[in-house]
Amino acid sequence: MQNDTLRFKPTVATTCFGMNDGAYSPMTEQKAARYREAQTKIVQEMKKAGVRFIVVGSPGCVDVQTFRNRNHALAEMYNKTLAALRDISKEVADKEGVGFADVFDPMLDVMTKAEAKHGEQYHVCGPDGVHPDNNGHLIMAYAFLKGLGCTGRHRHDHRRSHLKKAEATEGHKVLSASDGSVEIESTRYPFCFYGDPARTDSTRGVLEFLPFNQDLNRFMLVVKNPGAGKMKVTWGSASKEFDGAQLEKGINLAAEFLTNPFSGPFKKLEDQISRKQELETPLVKRTINQIPQVVKSSPGAKDALERRGRRWHCNG
Repeated sequence: MQNDTLRFKPTVATTCFGMNDGAYSPMTEQKAARYREAQTKIVQEMKKAGVRFIVVGSPGCVDVQTFRNRNHALAEMYNKTLAALRDISKEVADKEGVGFADVFDPMLDVMTKAEAKHGEQYHVCGPDGVHPDNNGHLIMAYAFLKGLGCTGRHRHDHRRSHLKKAEATEGHKVLSASDGSVEIESTRYPFCFYGDPARTDSTRGVLEFLPFNQDLNRFMLVVKNPGAGKMKVTWGSASKEFDGAQLEKGINLAAEFLTNPFSGPFKKLEDQISRKQELETPLVKRTINQIPQVVKSSPGAKDALERRGRRWHCNG
């Protein structure tokens, strides 16, 4: 912990242990005790190091379609073990007074429903049953954002349009409003989704089974006094019709228009984050992690290596 994590003096930290700790076998008292003790020590060490906000994450589940060459009996057995580890993670979080992210339950629920719709070739927990593709990663992100206390309110965009008048909430500026058309400049992006829903590398295939947009990604359009008839809403190049009651209550543009004006810029940002992670992951796992071993054999190199490590971290 000191070398991989605490050396960077984090103020917020999340954990996500359990998949390997279950040893791919039935639960035992010894296994449970070891996991409970280790999780508790991790949280306590973080507290001692000054981490102000900690979220203990549960393990996810294994995929019934792909785990151990589609061995459904083994998948069912191991998911019981992982569920027990989830309970221990929650127990530790409650006892230590820190946050908790339940990854297991939403992943199992979405997996069951999504695979029933998309077929046996569709996996949620990865082709090996353990390491998820983009669809499963979205579920994990949902669990941790909820554990971090995110509510989605920061993406509310109430636009009230009546004839030639429009209003927008914080983060959005009305540039013009005339003849039923409103132009908004936004500094708060909705999360965007890509790809063929039937493919596991797409984040769209699990959306109808995961309340990501409802809970975390609300980009709302509200129309005052819309009348009883239907109205056509055009956002970017796409159009959809809604009745007056829907519009008066408010429609979530992020959910209704998966392809929208934010999609292109959001994808560019996502790609930049991916490239950053591709650099940082091996840097921390290998290069920085080896500094103590190098210093042990060559004490004179300590100061130079530590400076280099801090520089890599800041420039990452």
